[in-house]
Amino acid sequence: MDVTEANLQLLASFLQQTLHPDTNIRKPAEKSLESVERNKNYAILLLNLIAKQDVDKTIRVAGAIAFKNFVKRNWKINDEDGEDKMHSEDRHLVKQMIVNLMLGSPETIQRQLSDAISVIGREDFPNKWPNLLKEMIVKFESGDFNVINGILHTAHSLFKRYRYEFKSNELWLEIKLVLDEFATPLTQLFMVLMRLTKEQENNKDALKVIFSSLIMVAKIFNSLNFQDLPEFFEDNMSPWMENFYTLLEIDNPLLKTGEDEDAGLLEQLKSQICDNVGMYAQKYDEEFAMYLPKFVTVVWKLLVTTGNQTKYDLLVSNAIQFLALVADRERYKNLFDDPATMSSICEKVIIPNMEFRETDEELFEDNAEEYIRRDIEGSDVDTRRRAACDLVRALSRHFEQQMTAIFGQYIQAMLTNYAVNPPQNWKNKDAAIYLVTSLASKGKTEKHGITQTNQLVNILEFYQAHILPELIHPSVNGLPVLKADAIKFIMVFRNQLPPIIVKEAIGPLVRLLTSSSSVVHTYAAYTIDKILLVRLTDSTALIKSADLSPFGTELLANLFSLFEKQGSKDNEYVMKAVMRSFSTLQNAITPLMGHVLPKLTEILLSVAKNPTKPHFNHYLFESLSLCVKIMCRVDTQYVAQFEEMLFPIFQQILNQDVTEFIPYVFQILSMLLRMHTNGIPDPYMGLFTLLLAPVLWDRPANIHPLVHLLQVYVRSDPQKVIDKLGSLLGIFQKLIASKSNDHEGLNLLRTLTEEIPDQAMAQYIKQIFILLFQRLTSSKTTKYVKCLLVYFGIFIYKYGAVIFLQTIDEIQPRMFGMVLDRIFISETQKVTGKTEKKILAIGIVKLLCDAPQTIVGDYSSYWPPLLQALVGLFELPEDMTDEQVDEHFVEIDEALGYQTTFSQLNFAKHAEKDPFNGTIPDAKLFLAQSLGKLSKENPGQLTPLISSGIAPAAQTFLIKYLEDSHVQIG
Repeated sequence: MDVTEANLQLLASFLQQTLHPDTNIRKPAEKSLESVERNKNYAILLLNLIAKQDVDKTIRVAGAIAFKNFVKRNWKINDEDGEDKMHSEDRHLVKQMIVNLMLGSPETIQRQLSDAISVIGREDFPNKWPNLLKEMIVKFESGDFNVINGILHTAHSLFKRYRYEFKSNELWLEIKLVLDEFATPLTQLFMVLMRLTKEQENNKDALKVIFSSLIMVAKIFNSLNFQDLPEFFEDNMSPWMENFYTLLEIDNPLLKTGEDEDAGLLEQLKSQICDNVGMYAQKYDEEFAMYLPKFVTVVWKLLVTTGNQTKYDLLVSNAIQFLALVADRERYKNLFDDPATMSSICEKVIIPNMEFRETDEELFEDNAEEYIRRDIEGSDVDTRRRAACDLVRALSRHFEQQMTAIFGQYIQAMLTNYAVNPPQNWKNKDAAIYLVTSLASKGKTEKHGITQTNQLVNILEFYQAHILPELIHPSVNGLPVLKADAIKFIMVFRNQLPPIIVKEAIGPLVRLLTSSSSVVHTYAAYTIDKILLVRLTDSTALIKSADLSPFGTELLANLFSLFEKQGSKDNEYVMKAVMRSFSTLQNAITPLMGHVLPKLTEILLSVAKNPTKPHFNHYLFESLSLCVKIMCRVDTQYVAQFEEMLFPIFQQILNQDVTEFIPYVFQILSMLLRMHTNGIPDPYMGLFTLLLAPVLWDRPANIHPLVHLLQVYVRSDPQKVIDKLGSLLGIFQKLIASKSNDHEGLNLLRTLTEEIPDQAMAQYIKQIFILLFQRLTSSKTTKYVKCLLVYFGIFIYKYGAVIFLQTIDEIQPRMFGMVLDRIFISETQKVTGKTEKKILAIGIVKLLCDAPQTIVGDYSSYWPPLLQALVGLFELPEDMTDEQVDEHFVEIDEALGYQTTFSQLNFAKHAEKDPFNGTIPDAKLFLAQSLGKLSKENPGQLTPLISSGIAPAAQTFLIKYLEDSHVQIG
């Protein structure tokens, strides 16, 4: 694919077609570009096209976006197999061309190329792109601020990952290199920019460019200082802090924006500076101590002079957060201990920023989804209210009694004002509720709500006097903001209010689901879900099936009616409440199933056309899983009805390749197939060959549910799948070649070994072992070794220790000794998980006791250390995460997504099968009994081996196993 004019014109033509609104034109063009992107010079062609001034700008921008996405997909070399999707010459040329091209391009193109540089830099900088910083720094001397801004944007994109990456030597070395080369020129540029702010203070256009650069400089400062305080910045703290202080005081009218506009450059810069000094106050308070009082003064001044318009929200939020960070520190509490200061903070900062503004009201009414995202339990990170709440908590840490007394007066005044004219003064009560919540909350988590409260605030009394009246008011639509506040209050304090009070709230919450306000009915659904997760002290649910059943019909009718309302058709909180209600009601939903199941399938058909809400869709499939589980547990005859209802929809999803839904389909198919006790029905066998198609296995999200589904097929009727055994082993081979999927390959192999008859597996066993050892040699990882040991345990149990030993020695003479030494003896104690440890233990017991070669033969020297390794495995601390957890209380992952990661359906999971079918209840007992039998067969041999070959501590444990089992050895 040479760089010729003809190829450039062809590329431009395809790019233009990708912008076409007609999918019949756009899609083929996208496919054409995708088909050639792996060709040599493709990336170089794109960059040359972007550089051509005579090409239409929209095509050049499309080319820049295509290049950025190409880099995201292809620049990183695959960790699994080392595959490089790009030619090395292309990589070299891209890095030669891109910086200068980015700097010479219009801003719309510059931003795309800057992002591409950051992606490349994340992989190649500094080791494979050592001259990148020098190439960028030299441009600071150009004096062209469009170029300088391009460099700063790129530097920010490169360095911002330092804020969230885990500490490591590699990261420290990279940051040190950046500091050595970049810190001085950045500081010099900062000083130049500060000088220009004065020289150009009357030039609006120049100020825009200068302050854009200052914002980027402040962001880079944050990234370079985030991990630790660099020596350079500690030595140069004075110029940076003095100028940050100066910038916080600047109030140039030329930089002000209109009332209804977004935050301007000045607000963005001051906000970032508040963030920076907050970071220093929190992380480096000793070094920063001398500067802190003056920053407290200037930030206070900023807060009391800044308006309540939305454009100032981030600035005010960051400024309040700075004060909260300072107030939380023991060494600075003297700055706030004057009662007059606290009253002033309350009156001028906290209460004004807790008030419900007109813009909040507009958001509540017109964009409920965004309002909920910002406000619902802990998500309102960047709002004024959240910051004010954090400041209340910080001050209460040192001055709880004084704060409670001061705020109590304001709360009472606001509630009194509300009582005079509720329809007119409802905002007073809204602020009072928020202030009480802030004052009462000392600790909280997403899962449990408030975990620690201020004992000076009587939550129950406030609830009964001011919250309950809102919940039980006859009108579900009156004063909706206060309804939402009241619902949120019970949700937040669900673990502090008396259980009977929380139980009694279910009825009003069910009624509030009928509110026309999207926020109110969403909060009601969200709170119902949270209350159904509350546990009593004995770990049982507060709300049991019998408690919820009287509301069951009304609850589900109200929830499902919300899916017909505009704005809630795909409301994830409502669908989650449906799921949790099913889980609580259990068999009590059986009479209602004829009503709810058709509605669920109707929703599934609708969203399958265009899946856009990952959380909503996940809870939908969880709800379907619960329907299947509950109904088929009542009567297995329902299995056929579910198949009749769901199979046509699943067929449609598979035929139309709805990639987001396919992993869910496989999980529910596994559920249904497991419920068949008489083999595999014909419709499932018709699907079986399709499941082996390579295209399905190329998608990471499919792999786990596909492996599990194949395991269910094999366990359901091994004879029916024997003719596809070669294909199944081919899938195993593909999976163990991948570091991320090797465990899935071994899981599949384990099931095949357990279920497929010996005569069918025999011809493949040696080749399977060769593949396993090849992978071990080429890419040994802890995860692979652990899974391999567990598989060996299953193999030994199924085929016996002698066959295991002989199979390995057939590959290479005396190889079994290496396997014992380097895998079993050295790696056994890395295995975790109750079932996994038991499987491995049984396998090792059989190696110790059933293979003559390990006792008196060639490998007898390994017997004592192998026994010691087994005792070590037994005495490892129990892995508590392996314990069975009540699925009802599992909080579904909040980070659900599609494609790259698999999302497990919690309610479609199945208890793990006991590979020993109850014949070996206790591995320690099995060891003791096996040693007793071996001792009788080899009298007088074991005691010397044990006393001389294993450590005294291990001997002590072993004696206890024998005593507990009433076994003696000689």
